[in-house]
Amino acid sequence: MAKGVSVRSGIALVPIAIALFLSGQSSLQAQSARPDTRQLTCAQAQSLVKQRGSVVMTTGPSTFDRFISDVRYCLPETNMMRPKFAATKDNPKCPVGNRCFRSRNFR
Repeated sequence: MAKGVSVRSGIALVPIAIALFLSGQSSLQAQSARPDTRQLTCAQAQSLVKQRGSVVMTTGPSTFDRFISDVRYCLPETNMMRPKFAATKDNPKCPVGNRCFRSRNFR
């Protein structure tokens, strides 16, 4: 044991270390949270979809949606897509990206 450090003072540091660890975890969770279309401009949301190809974004207080850039993100389930709109900071009906859909005739 290091000179001048008692076991008792080492134990007192444990709650501080735990608090620091937990605060770091919450900041990591905030960084990995879903992008929110309501906090982005229409151009920013569209750019994010183009960059990532497929992205899940928050679209409302308790809703989220998946936006895709092209049909390859639908395969093999379907080979069709339609425009997908969401409210953004500057446009209440921004064409953020596309969504996959299945035709009734598709098997």
